Amino acid sequence: MSPRRPHAVVIGSGFGGLAAAVRLGKRGFRVTVLEQLDAPGGRAYVFKQDGFTFDAGPTIITAPFLLEDLWQLCGRRFSDDVDLRPVEPFYRIRFFDGSVLDISNDDALMAAQINRFAPGDLAGYARFLKVSEAIYDIAFTRLAHQPFNSLWDMLRLTPDLLRLGSFRSIYSLVTRYVADPRLRFALSFHPLFVGGNPFHTTSIYGMIAFLERRWGVHFAIGGTGRIVEGLVDLIRGQGNTVRYGARVAEISVAGKRTNGVKLSTGERIDADIVVSNADSVATYSQLVPLSLRRRWTPAKVARSRYSMSLFVWYFGTDRQYPDVPHHTILVGERYRELLHDIFDRKVLAADFSLYLHRPTATDPTLAPPGCDAFYVLSPVPHLDSGTDWSSAAEPYRRSIAKFLSASCLPDFERHIKSSRLMTPLDFRDRLSSPYGAAFGLAPELTQSAWFRPHNRSAEVDGLYLVGAGTHPGAGVPGVLSSARVLDKVVPDAASFLP
Repeated sequence: MSPRRPHAVVIGSGFGGLAAAVRLGKRGFRVTVLEQLDAPGGRAYVFKQDGFTFDAGPTIITAPFLLEDLWQLCGRRFSDDVDLRPVEPFYRIRFFDGSVLDISNDDALMAAQINRFAPGDLAGYARFLKVSEAIYDIAFTRLAHQPFNSLWDMLRLTPDLLRLGSFRSIYSLVTRYVADPRLRFALSFHPLFVGGNPFHTTSIYGMIAFLERRWGVHFAIGGTGRIVEGLVDLIRGQGNTVRYGARVAEISVAGKRTNGVKLSTGERIDADIVVSNADSVATYSQLVPLSLRRRWTPAKVARSRYSMSLFVWYFGTDRQYPDVPHHTILVGERYRELLHDIFDRKVLAADFSLYLHRPTATDPTLAPPGCDAFYVLSPVPHLDSGTDWSSAAEPYRRSIAKFLSASCLPDFERHIKSSRLMTPLDFRDRLSSPYGAAFGLAPELTQSAWFRPHNRSAEVDGLYLVGAGTHPGAGVPGVLSSARVLDKVVPDAASFLP
């Protein structure tokens, strides 16, 4: 008879939860992943309709070694299961004045473009890249995979963070090196991919420019959902379980220690440890008993600052647009003012800046022959704005369609063969994200590292957190790194045996 394996329950099957399950399985735990939706992925869910495949969320892989590591833990090669292709250029940025900037790790191409935009900024651009690398060496290499269980863990790195100017916003940092407003945008917009306002978000996120140049920007053939499927295969290959349609209603606690979870159906599942890949605020405000919420009290939850939400339109066309690259960022006439509307005033503005994803530029199999698949994403205020999306969604979609027609997809609406929308209501109701915030807590300095909900819960023994709402934060590299932190905070499986 085989010895008992300690049981770990993982709530949620986003990238963080799946990566946590693989790591716990490798360390000897019996793992059950519970997903409330009918398929894995969380924000990386996949919609299939009318012959088109739409990745619901993440579309950019920038640190493939974090995925390769998970496959290696299972004695397999990532490249045998997933065909990851580099995307070049990384992004095309189309500014409102008609100018275009292709972001690439081709030094000659970047130098030529900067000389065309602002020759005086070339030296400053080179200096910024060196600063980006220095931030990466500390913020990613030394900070992202380290737990912050005590304030001392944060204080040890404070001198380095201060030296790198982490108290500044990323936009403020960039302005020290380049003057052209278009280049300032290009070097500072990345926090928008993780729910942050570049005018507020800590300059730690300046590391992304180097991260992209160091590792490249990639896309998986079959879509990001193919990576999710691969992770599920790893978990099942370890003899562990992924269940769908299993909504967790509460985390069970005896004394101060978790002993499992209770599902919305009333079913109880015993566990030695529980790992929540649910939104961190939802975990504390909806799943943990109120009597145990010493730090993440209702008052603290209410006064915390949350990321913006997203309006996403997925559509497929019966013709192709070969001049549109894989990733396009369309910058509206207003930028700082628009972000002020979204993050501070929390009003739905009439204008927008957009991210246009055309995955069929890299993988034509995601659409029927001769067709293209797209999604267009617009940052919008979270639900504190009071916007009635049940009536606002369609007029907002029509405005976006008009903007796309005038910029890079002329007359495309006549060719739409498939269409669906996601609004802040979906983030709240389908993905259980408070306020419909697409990325949970905003990535501000005072909500980062030790100030963020800890990977090892300070409220409940045996409860651990992974995903966008805990350290180090949102984005695929961030949530994969949060699972890696578990190796340092979860005791070995043997310690749970009698």
